[in-house]
Amino acid sequence: MTAIWWPHKKNNKPLTERGGGSCEGVEACDVINIRQTPDATLGRLANAAPQAGTMESSSDEEEVRTFVQGVSEKYSPDNFPFGQGLGVVVLSTPPGSPVKDRVFLPSILVLNSCGISKAGDKSDVAAFCAHVVELDLSHNQLNDWGRGKEGDICTIVSNTPHLDFLNLSMNPLSGAELEPSMAEIFFRVRQLVLINTNVSWDTVHTLTQHTPELEELFLCLNGYNTVSESRTSCPSLRLLQITDNQLQTWSEVRKFGPMYPCLTKLVLANNSVESVGDTQESLPRLFPNLRCINLNNSGLSEWEDIERLNFFPKLEEVKVMGIPLLQPYTTQERRSLVLAQLPSVVVLNGGSVSSGEREDAERFFIRFYQDCPKQELPESGSWSGARFSGKVPEVRDRRACMWVLWGCRTSSVSSEHTAIRFPFVASLTREIRALLGRSQPLGYHILVSKYGQLAPLAEVDLSPSCTVVDVRWGDRVEKVSLHLEQTVSDLRKHLRAVLQLPTSGIRLFYIKRELCSVLGQEELRWGSRALHSYRIQDGDEILVVPKVKSRCSSSD
Repeated sequence: MTAIWWPHKKNNKPLTERGGGSCEGVEACDVINIRQTPDATLGRLANAAPQAGTMESSSDEEEVRTFVQGVSEKYSPDNFPFGQGLGVVVLSTPPGSPVKDRVFLPSILVLNSCGISKAGDKSDVAAFCAHVVELDLSHNQLNDWGRGKEGDICTIVSNTPHLDFLNLSMNPLSGAELEPSMAEIFFRVRQLVLINTNVSWDTVHTLTQHTPELEELFLCLNGYNTVSESRTSCPSLRLLQITDNQLQTWSEVRKFGPMYPCLTKLVLANNSVESVGDTQESLPRLFPNLRCINLNNSGLSEWEDIERLNFFPKLEEVKVMGIPLLQPYTTQERRSLVLAQLPSVVVLNGGSVSSGEREDAERFFIRFYQDCPKQELPESGSWSGARFSGKVPEVRDRRACMWVLWGCRTSSVSSEHTAIRFPFVASLTREIRALLGRSQPLGYHILVSKYGQLAPLAEVDLSPSCTVVDVRWGDRVEKVSLHLEQTVSDLRKHLRAVLQLPTSGIRLFYIKRELCSVLGQEELRWGSRALHSYRIQDGDEILVVPKVKSRCSSSD
């Protein structure tokens, strides 16, 4: 017989809190009969499972490691001698069996890098996973979803009735296809991680169509350069993380909108997305609920792409670090210039935006652009105010003129279609952009109407300045320039180098020119004290005198 024992429910959250069943009524010493296990099954399990502590397979032997073996080895009493807070699976193993008679199992199983390639016996999987809520199988060798309930992944998932989180990252799933009839067993999964599995879009769509509670999907490092559209949407999905792929055009990114209409967070970091190419009318329709977008290390190179982020109606958090557009600016300039153009954003690049920081950024934005020549600044909402001093080739095709003017405002002129029909457009557009120089973004006039034209900030240098003093050494007087941030010890070294004074046996006195008769001389005796603390001014005097040996030392 195989049974499962649970700790007292007050020490563990009920499974209902994790989307699973309930453990109400189970007390500390209750034993729940799970199934009747034939002796043949136990004997086969005992012979298949190696001793605990041998999780890494031998280099001389290549053996198939099952999920059941991985659980038996990792969660044996050798690794959990006390088992506090863990469920206990009790096995009636034959005498001398290498399988421990009980295995301590938490509700979160972590079996990454265990070399697992097969599921093992279904009845054993069911006994181990009856209470499991989260399952990490990353960095293993599972390569088969399942056909007719015989696949390894489907065997594990179908026998884990309360599964909420599943991590299959780093498993070779590139050639594996999931049948729609088998995808229904994933219906309870809310978080699905498929990082670096090279899983196909067809399999992804099959999963999302049969997981009505799926909220988070991770598809990083899968080599996607296109997005395959799905006929059926997944309205439950809130987070899509698809970083470190090969997506380049916004036309691929916009496909996520109809597929995941309730998406609130889209992570596109480390993709070469070149622009945000939709309009003010289309973006609210495609992403009506998006609150956070991550475009770190993307290919954005136009300020217009930053402005278009305002078209997402609920956007509150933006990440745009490492993009080509911001490379010429300092760290502070990057944050201020981006923040000033995103009035509804409350978190930028991971840092919260206070009202004071926003006001400072908007004022900096006005001052940054108000020094541009007036003829280079277009009127708000149009480019009719821009003037060009260069020679622009005559453009006779009216449609080509439209492409040129639109190309100055967007990145669309780089498409192959435009280059083929109007071969001069791309080069002409680059020339016009260069002639524009640091032209004013559209939000400039809005901020000027809020704050008015601002005066330039006064440059105030609070660093300690240099001063020139007279250094007197006997009958010798020399003018010496001092850096007041230096210390008295630094002054001694400086005087020794400049005036060739003795390295030891001297004392320094400071004489203030204006108050000499009142204050007298002040000895510079503390080597670590900064010179500016003495309030030294130009024309003051430093007196150098030799030290006088004491009588005690002379008598010796």
